[in-house]
Parts: sequence; C-alpha cells; structure tokens
Amino acid sequence: MTEAARALALLAERGHTVAAAESLTGGLVAAELTGVPGASAAFRGSVTAYATALKRELLGVDRALLAERGAVDPEVALQMAAGARDRLGADWGISTTGVAGPEPQDGQPVGTVYVAVAGPATTGARAGKVVSLRLNGDRAEIRRESVRSVLELLLEELSGNARAQDTEHNGGN
Repeated sequence: MTEAARALALLAERGHTVAAAESLTGGLVAAELTGVPGASAAFRGSVTAYATALKRELLGVDRALLAERGAVDPEVALQMAAGARDRLGADWGISTTGVAGPEPQDGQPVGTVYVAVAGPATTGARAGKVVSLRLNGDRAEIRRESVRSVLELLLEELSGNARAQDTEHNGGN
C-alpha cells in the first residue's frame, strides 16, 4: 500500500480530511492522493500556488515573511499547510515548497525543499511540523521525492496524533 493510500485510510477511519498546498510539486501531491480509489472520503482538495503572490492571496501566507525570506522557507511551508487546512475546510493541511531546478531560487540551491503538515486546530494538537530536505537528482526526481516526503510526514503525524489520543483515552497509561 502506498503512503497516499495508508494516509487516506487512516484519515477516513477517523472521519478526518486533508487538503494540500503545493508549489514545486505542481499538483503531484493531489494526483497521488486522488489516484487512490475512494480518496474523496478524506481528500478535500488542493491549491497549486506556484507564484509567490498566490501563496499570500490564496493561502494567507504572511506578506512580510514572503518579502523577507522568499517562498522557499520552513515558516512559509507551515503557513501554506495551515492555509490549505483552514481555507479548504480540512482537519489536516500539507504543503510543499522548494527548488526543483534547474536554477537556484530565493538564494536557495536546487534540491532545497520544505514539507509541512498542520494538524487539527481545535484538538490542542501541535500547530504543525516542518521537515527540511536537501534532495539530489534532476527536477523530476526532486519533485517525486518531495511528494513521497510530505505524505510520509502526514503519516508520521497521524500516527503520533493517534498515540496521543489513545493515551488520553486510557488515563495517560
């Protein structure tokens, strides 16, 4: 079973949903998720905000942050994930931002990627998690690995969230 299928199964089992915000992956995360039969039970949709201005306009990423650090930044990734979650009405948001090449961007070398997940805002869960990646390979390889990495991060967070809920339901033991 793929990461996408496992994540969607966990989400559906809990009655949760996910939305994606993508930049360098250009819709590949959404394609991977919607390639799973029954994805509509847990996948709300996605925003492909390739242009920096769209990260602000559609996902609510802070204008000053984008001006100061550019689009390839861990805090931008986290705000993109939270924006996808909030604006698409999902429980979870995931995001990808980075440099697939062939040229550096915003002072960042090719292969610099940030993937993020923002969990449910109402459960007291962590605000989110960002993973910094330094990927090798050509443009297609960097994009594919970014998709795999964000789905893996979502799975990790879903598993951690389940353990925390289980601990709460069992009196902390």
